[in-house]
Amino acid sequence: MEEGRLAARPQPPGATRPWPLPAGLHPMGEAMLRVPASPGSGPLPLILMLHGAGGDPAKALRRVESIAEAALVLLPKSRGATWDVLEGGYGPDVARIDAALAAVFAAWPVDPARIAAAGFSDGASYALSLAMMNGALFTHALAFSPGFAAPLHVEGKPRCFLSHGTEDRVLNIDLCSRRLAPKLQRAGYPLTYLEFGGGHEVPEAIAERALAFLLED
Repeated sequence: MEEGRLAARPQPPGATRPWPLPAGLHPMGEAMLRVPASPGSGPLPLILMLHGAGGDPAKALRRVESIAEAALVLLPKSRGATWDVLEGGYGPDVARIDAALAAVFAAWPVDPARIAAAGFSDGASYALSLAMMNGALFTHALAFSPGFAAPLHVEGKPRCFLSHGTEDRVLNIDLCSRRLAPKLQRAGYPLTYLEFGGGHEVPEAIAERALAFLLED
């Protein structure tokens, strides 16, 4: 886990299985799982949604509440005040996330073509870094107001969605996404980058654009 690698993988597509939990928010070890109300048909997209510094699963969910009915949303909690890469290096939080993902994959039919690492602020930086290091698992990265990306290695080329408010006073857009987006493009990552007039937030319209990005063929 020190190198940021995740071992969890979804099950191969198979027969339709009953959902193990009803719609709503459920504890799952050291994480929470948000189950949508409408089952639809076929396997479900999965969004791993990571909170910002000082946050928690409930705050992370509020950032994407408007799109939570379209996917399973897995909401882990960092061991410290923020994610491990900012508190000494990859390790404890990678292990916690891997265990939570493994539990979801063991119980739920997940669409292997729509597995997103997502997050806000520090969580966005961490989600983007995890996706870049684990391209065999994550097909997408949804980074809302990221500060940086710090992969120790890269694997594959997951599709990346970045958004940032032009008036962000927490993570300055000029120092963060306006530097990060061109680097991702030069490295060959498929990228959608959106700026919006606002601060350190995830407007509902931006969350909906991110969902459309995840669901498009």
